[in-house]
Parts: sequence; C-alpha cells; structure tokens
Amino acid sequence: MNTGPVAASLGALVFGAVGGVALRVVAEAGRNARKSDIAVHPARLTHSSAALLAVSVLSDSALGHYRGSFENPGMFAPSISSTLTLYAGADGAMNASAARRSFRRGSFALSVGVGVMGLGFHVYNVFRRPGGLTWLNLFYGAPVGAPAALAVSGLVGLAAERISEQKAREPTLFGLSAGRVLAALSGLALAGTVVEAALFHFRGAFQNPFMWAPVTLPPVASALMAKATVERPALTHSFTRAWLWMTAALGFIGVGFHAYGVSRAMGGWRNWSQNLIDGPPLPAPPSFSALALTGLAALSLIETEANARDRQTA
Repeated sequence: MNTGPVAASLGALVFGAVGGVALRVVAEAGRNARKSDIAVHPARLTHSSAALLAVSVLSDSALGHYRGSFENPGMFAPSISSTLTLYAGADGAMNASAARRSFRRGSFALSVGVGVMGLGFHVYNVFRRPGGLTWLNLFYGAPVGAPAALAVSGLVGLAAERISEQKAREPTLFGLSAGRVLAALSGLALAGTVVEAALFHFRGAFQNPFMWAPVTLPPVASALMAKATVERPALTHSFTRAWLWMTAALGFIGVGFHAYGVSRAMGGWRNWSQNLIDGPPLPAPPSFSALALTGLAALSLIETEANARDRQTA
C-alpha cells in the first residue's frame, strides 16, 4: 500500500520532532553530567556531533561505494575511518575517559586524512568524466561533499578532545577562543552542506515544496554562526539557539521525506535493494543535525566566555 503525500508529510514531521527531542535529551544529559566542570557540556555535545556526522558519512559512503562495486580498494577507507570516528565520538560523549584519549584522537585524525584524500579522488572523478566540470558531472559524478563531511567530523572530534583536555572556563583552539573557532567551523560546514543539498535538489527539480527547506533554513543558521564568530561575545543567543534547533530537527525530518521518496520509486520499499541505492539518500539529511549540535556547543562556549569577562569587569 502506497502512503499518500499528506500522511508521508505528517510522518516526516513526527520523525523530525522525535529526533529533535532525542537531541535535546543528549544536550541536557551533557549539561547536567558534571556541573563542576564548565567545559564538559560543550565537549560532550561536540563529541556527539562528530559521532552523528560519522553515522551519516558511514551510511552514505557505504551505499555509494557499494553502488560503485568498491571498484577502488580505497573505497573501503571511509567506511573504516567513519566507523572508528563513530565509536570515538560516542565514547567521548558518554565517558571521555583519559585512558582512551589517544585512540579517540587517532580515530579523528584518520578521518581528517581520509576525508581530505577522498575529496581529491572525488574531484578527480568529476574532472575525468567527458566534458570535465559540467552540471551533468556534478549531478552524477562522485559527490564532493561526502568526503568533506568525513574530514569535518574528524575536525569536530579533535576540537572536542582539545576542549575536554583543557578543562578550562575559556578553552582555546590554535590560540583562539574555542567557541569562535567552532562557530566558524559549523558555519562554513553548514554552508557547504547547503550547496550540496541545493545541487541535488536542483537535479530533482525541487518537485516537492519541502525540498526548499534545506536551502532556506540552514543558510540562516550558517549566517548566524558567522555573526557569532565575529561579534562581541554575548551572554545569550536565544534566537540563534532556536534556529539551530530547527536546523537539527530539519535533518531528521529530511530522513522521513527521503524515505517517502524511496517509497515512490518503482517497486517502493519492496524493491529496497535498488531504491535505497538509487533513490534519495537517507543518511544525508542528519548532517544538518550534527552541524547544528556543533553550533550549539560553540554558543555554550561563547556564552561562558562572555560570563567570565563580565565577572572580571564587575
């Protein structure tokens, strides 16, 4: 039995709401875990972001490279590195044991390296096709955004490790405010993800009005994170936080709509072995959720920094 568009839309919205609540629970658990350590909540939230982004990359790369029959042995690399990053991110979010810090750092660094190399391979794949850099090759060649997301998951994980290691009220990254660095990273990564979503939704002719959501909501979140990067640290970011939570929910809602897209293909879910590969990618939308979590962690660090400075001047 085929699901109608209205029922599918309601189902996608419910799925997104449940996913948003789950992310909220994760955030609250991290906030209440150890209030004596100011940096624990942002660090655990950032670890969670790295893990969620790794899940998206792992599933997406596995499907895409399976479609390519794993022709190049290097196609196994992102599956291995993203699995390690998933485990390391989950471990950091739940435990963050100092004894496993070397393992987590190594896993995150591996993802950065594999992601950068994969980006080179995917760009080469686009240019080696007849015609070189054309819309057709961007639509149907190796997706450039996928290996970039793997590298970002590794960078986010390394940032989380550095923040948790310092255990300071105002942790730093590369000698700069950790909150500002994370805000810049999440803003840039959101912008890149929007470009990829716009490319593939344009390929789909934006046939569903909801296909406009990933190219309208996340760009605002990206701009808000850029603003948080350059402006004077503020004690609160209520509007930005609310927008990031909407962006996080959008990622899970997108999974529902992509699942509906799979059901509309010939054979629907009964032909899942083909439609999961050729239909809308189920693992792609949660990348928005992961990057929104990074942004939320950045805001927590920026607000802590602003609070500390206000106390010094008081």
